[in-house]
Amino acid sequence: QVNDDYVYGAAGPDSFDCSGLTMMAWRQAGVNLPHSSQMQMSSGTPVSQSQLAPGDLVFYYQPVSHVGIYIGNGQIVHAANPSTDVRIDPVFSMPYSGAVRPGG
Repeated sequence: QVNDDYVYGAAGPDSFDCSGLTMMAWRQAGVNLPHSSQMQMSSGTPVSQSQLAPGDLVFYYQPVSHVGIYIGNGQIVHAANPSTDVRIDPVFSMPYSGAVRPGG
């Protein structure tokens, strides 16, 4: 989905907002998530920074207003904003709020 368009409220297949991207990705794994970064933060098992694994949802800002998917090697994929679309960034490139592992 890298380089797909960022569109507020979108959940695929060719455009996404942050929680729409995570919702679509986990739906393909059989896990239903709400279309809200704040609600997704309570939709899994909390994970510490040292235990992050590919697929974990990583949340940003206080209050939580952004979510990405950890892809390993200290990076996330996320629907950043309308000017940068879906892209890969360092996991700590924004103010980190926490992480969860859905489906657990």
